[in-house]
Amino acid sequence: MKKISKQAYTTEFKELAVQRVKRGEPVSTVVKELGLSDQTLRNWMKAATEGKLKGAGKRVVTVEEMELSRLRAENARLKRENEIIKKAAAYFAKDVL
Repeated sequence: MKKISKQAYTTEFKELAVQRVKRGEPVSTVVKELGLSDQTLRNWMKAATEGKLKGAGKRVVTVEEMELSRLRAENARLKRENEIIKKAAAYFAKDVL
């Protein structure tokens, strides 16, 4: 059996994931979009509540890097939504013809 390597997530990534849940997004949606397990995100939420959320590295993350990470995640989400719309449009167009 092959051992699954442990992912190293930055503090900014963890904070953004936790913020999404705090804003009202379902945990299941966030973990699916970010490729996490439910328990990992719940652990991060608990750590954030306790003020102990830390990243994998010791590198300081700038505001610009955090914004870039957020925009990349939003871009990926919008691309997925666009693909769904394209498939739905093709499906309904097929029925009309």
